[in-house]
Amino acid sequence: MAKSATKTKWKSRAVTRLIEAGEMSECSHCTERVKFRARERNHQVICNVYIGGSWDHVEHFHALCYEEASFPFGEPLD
Repeated sequence: MAKSATKTKWKSRAVTRLIEAGEMSECSHCTERVKFRARERNHQVICNVYIGGSWDHVEHFHALCYEEASFPFGEPLD
């Protein structure tokens, strides 16, 4: 008997990452640039946004802005 393949239903998720040199993203909450600063090891939250189970786009946030926005894509993973 053949197994039936089940299609994974993806959902939006967030991860916390260090801001890397050359980062050119805009924060989706405050609309300011997510900037790398050599003396500060700041974090950003990167969100993969899925609509109807299909990937749609990526959003970037300053870590503090993501919290201020009430975690729109869930608690970020490390």
